[in-house]
Amino acid sequence: MYARILVGIDGSYPSVLALDEAIRLAKEQGSKLRIVHVVDEGLVVSPNVPSANLGETEPARLEEGRSILESARDRARKEGVEPETVLLEEMTHQPGSLLIDQAVEWPADLIVCGTHGRSGVQRLLLGSDSEYVARHSAVPVLLVRGK
Repeated sequence: MYARILVGIDGSYPSVLALDEAIRLAKEQGSKLRIVHVVDEGLVVSPNVPSANLGETEPARLEEGRSILESARDRARKEGVEPETVLLEEMTHQPGSLLIDQAVEWPADLIVCGTHGRSGVQRLLLGSDSEYVARHSAVPVLLVRGK
């Protein structure tokens, strides 16, 4: 059983699928749910390489992050789950490492992430925060693949 489930969302279709799975698990198991969104203003070359700081976070990006979290909170509440939400503004680390940090600090029993399922050159060029989390987390990770 997972008493504490952390889900990272970015507004993409795979992250919505991950959110739905995290909500389902939380409801089924009576778990606490924490929803995390990272507003990343850095230039990430690869999930395995720290990003470059490009300046202060734009207010519009913060507002978009708040909106994504609000929508996720509403989605969970419709299913009878009262989640915690966390908005992180990050300039120097890639989002995957911040999800792992949140999972350790909270502490989570499970991390749920959506993945686009990229492979080959796409994965090499675009990287994958979900893959980073799966490879580096000491906390169990459930990857939910977009269809």
